[in-house]
Amino acid sequence: MKKYFLMVLVLILLVFVLVLIKLPDDNLHIVTCDVGQGDAILIFKKNTQILIDGGPDNKVLNCLSRYMSFWDKRIELVILTHPQSDHFTGLIDVFRKYRVDMFLANQVDSSSDSYQVLKNEVRGLNLNMINPKTFMKLKIDNINMEILNPHELQDYLNKNVLGAFSTKEELNNFSIVTRFDYGSFSALTTGDMGPSITQRIIETNKTSDITFLKVPHHGSKNGLVKDLLLSVNPKIAVISVGAKNSYGHPSPEIIKMLEDEHIILKRTDLDHDIEVVTDGGKWWVN
Repeated sequence: MKKYFLMVLVLILLVFVLVLIKLPDDNLHIVTCDVGQGDAILIFKKNTQILIDGGPDNKVLNCLSRYMSFWDKRIELVILTHPQSDHFTGLIDVFRKYRVDMFLANQVDSSSDSYQVLKNEVRGLNLNMINPKTFMKLKIDNINMEILNPHELQDYLNKNVLGAFSTKEELNNFSIVTRFDYGSFSALTTGDMGPSITQRIIETNKTSDITFLKVPHHGSKNGLVKDLLLSVNPKIAVISVGAKNSYGHPSPEIIKMLEDEHIILKRTDLDHDIEVVTDGGKWWVN
């Protein structure tokens, strides 16, 4: 009886450990994290991770812990789309808690105190800093990436210094817009890009055959425009937005625009974390 009891106990413990570990599969996962009124997208395949933005606070750490193996404290690439607090603040704790191999960020500065903290964190790390330009290509674990915005590469005296120059232009228009391809599946992440750069993005001829669209600027009426939506023609669109936010996001006009095109719509204020999974052909929402 005692031997039988021990065998059952071992089996229960084994099942518990396997569930706890949650061994990674071979699929590509795109998780739009529920970080409130902000952006954070985790793209991963097995133990390779790409994090786009970090949201307005350290809630992003909860999202990372839910989807990354507990022993994995390395993120291969972090992308900061642009220096606004609802996109960069959570990255401060990400850089403190995880080893980051590469950091892709444009060099536009922000005068906010939190951004100075982020700059100090980055300054003390041995990071591979990457400055984006249109049509720049990267490949990480068979995940192909291409930058569609910012439009031009700026040459700075010190490219390894985050926030190398200041501008009076609208920061949203410096948003890093990236196309991801994995097999026949494709995704377009847009930061807070606005209508004024939409035509330029379309003219890259890289916006067709998109499966997954991250709707710009939390579904603001100053984000997605019809021409871009028709060009992208996504199967699924995701809006990262905080519940009952003071901005009135997402805009009813944007919701109607998506519904009129019969596009599957998911929102973090209603659906919380949104996980889209693909094997490079088929895709589904977990």
